[in-house]
Amino acid sequence: MAAVSISSSSGSCCRISVGRRIGSAALVADGLHARTDGFTSLTVLLGAGGVAIGWSWADPIVGLAITVAIAFVLKDAAREIYRRLMDAVDPDLVDAAETALAATPGVRVVGALRLRWIGHRLHAETDLTVDASLSVLDAHAIAVDAEHALLHAVPRLSEVTVHTDPATDNAHEPLAHHR
Repeated sequence: MAAVSISSSSGSCCRISVGRRIGSAALVADGLHARTDGFTSLTVLLGAGGVAIGWSWADPIVGLAITVAIAFVLKDAAREIYRRLMDAVDPDLVDAAETALAATPGVRVVGALRLRWIGHRLHAETDLTVDASLSVLDAHAIAVDAEHALLHAVPRLSEVTVHTDPATDNAHEPLAHHR
């Protein structure tokens, strides 16, 4: 069975909403492109009608309008794709992640937190400071609770790596000469 391409306005809205829901910048850009194609076709038809009734200025005005529409879609799509390529994550998501980690019982300090896109999913890495007197089992339980809190707080988060540090001044002293 042959694949069917959706090029209508409703198809572009579907691509945009699905793309946003699954975190696909490419699908959102494709939906915006399809929407612009639809408006462009309509504008060309209006321009041709204007020329047919004697409005000679209709053609250049339509050309300029199409150029502006394409420029706006290109700017938005390029910005979103560039941000994704540079591992940019919405600051609100980072704030939500930090808040969830800080609220986890047993977490004293949220250290480094890194969120990055891998495909349509987010991955997180974080360093948490916990009480130095905890057993490995107790520190691990806090790490699991922190991971669980992150998975609920950050949409499209699929993987979390949590590193726990004891609350001491010299926890990473043997590594100091490497930094």
